[in-house]
Parts: sequence; C-alpha cells; structure tokens
Amino acid sequence: MPIKETDLTDVIVQWGNKLIAISASYEEKGIEQATIVASEMLDRLYGFEFGPVLFKPTLSGGEQTFRTTKQGALSYFVGHDPHYPADTGFGIKFWREVKSETSAIMIECNMAMWMGWVMFTDKDGDMVKVDKSFGFRKSQSGELKIVLHHSSLPYEA
Repeated sequence: MPIKETDLTDVIVQWGNKLIAISASYEEKGIEQATIVASEMLDRLYGFEFGPVLFKPTLSGGEQTFRTTKQGALSYFVGHDPHYPADTGFGIKFWREVKSETSAIMIECNMAMWMGWVMFTDKDGDMVKVDKSFGFRKSQSGELKIVLHHSSLPYEA
C-alpha cells in the first residue's frame, strides 16, 4: 500500500506519546524503566534495522552532534551514558503534551518526509517549540520507520 499523509501524522503522534511515556516512566519508576521504554520506542519507531539513522537532536553539539546508532539516540532521550556525558535526557524532562504542526510533506514510493514544528509542554505548563524534520522508510512489514530525525530551535534574529 502506498504511504498516505495520515500515516505520517499517525507515526508523529505515536512518537509524541512515547516521549510522554518515557517521562512518566522516569517519574513513576526511575531511570531504569525510562530506559526500557525509550529503547522500545527506538525499536518500534526508528529504522536502525536499515542501517544508520540520520539523527540530529535539538540539544546536541560538537563531535556528538549527530547520532546514527541506537546507543546515541537512547542516550539523548534518557542520558546516563558515560559515552555521551553532555546528555541530560530530553525524554525525562517531565513532558505532558506533544503537539505537531505540519509545514510540508513529501511522499515518494516507500519513503516520505515531514517538516514542521513540534511543541512540547512540561508538567509546569512551560512550552518549547522546535523545528523538526522526519524522514520515513516503509519496512517490508508495512510499518513506517524514522530514518531521519532533525531537530533545532527556531532561528531568532
């Protein structure tokens, strides 16, 4: 079946729900459970089985700006990895809500791209808005997997 725009938005909603689940796990049961939930998220939604995932998280820099392995992505979401000492765990920031707004979508055969904004709201009601691009590849089983994840803070003049 061809990829539809609703398929992309469904995966982005799943991604946001998983991020909230990582935060909830951290709050309720600690870092070990949050790490399990984050690892499951990466297995379910990211295409590491295809090869390196092009992952550029919002809060990364220097030699560790780009994360092409599951270990690098997992560290970004939950921290606590001595190989990535600057990571504080984006997924354990007490997120309560994740919303997205689409700017553009491109679909071609078994690949698709999404670009837009994602808004994260924490337990205090503070909101962070980031520019985000996702690239997806359809697996043989028909699931969309993230193979490109680029995120940055909006430019301010």
